[in-house]
Amino acid sequence: MDILIVEEDPNLAGLWARHLRRGGARVCVAADAQAAMARIEGAPLSAMIVDVGLSVGSAMSIADYARFRQPQARVILVTAQRFFSDGSIFELMPNACAYLARGTDPEDLAAVVDHHARRA
Repeated sequence: MDILIVEEDPNLAGLWARHLRRGGARVCVAADAQAAMARIEGAPLSAMIVDVGLSVGSAMSIADYARFRQPQARVILVTAQRFFSDGSIFELMPNACAYLARGTDPEDLAAVVDHHARRA
């Protein structure tokens, strides 16, 4: 299972990556949209964790790009905001399969990623 984490905070990205690697995933981390899109051009991904609140680039552009370049990849969005609490994010990003709070326990996040990545 190949997972891409798109997160600006290296400590948080590292924490998530460690939990995913414990479960056997191969993990790549990108700190911005440009790095994420470069990785999307590479080998197939099972899932992506994308922070909605990126300051460089946008989660929507990453998800949209992945929709065409990696259509099998499941997109799990994380956020510190409540802006899309009504579920409208799923209409804007059709390949999004989960929407979680940024502070979700890393073990729970890893379980959600594992579940969706296995369906890819």
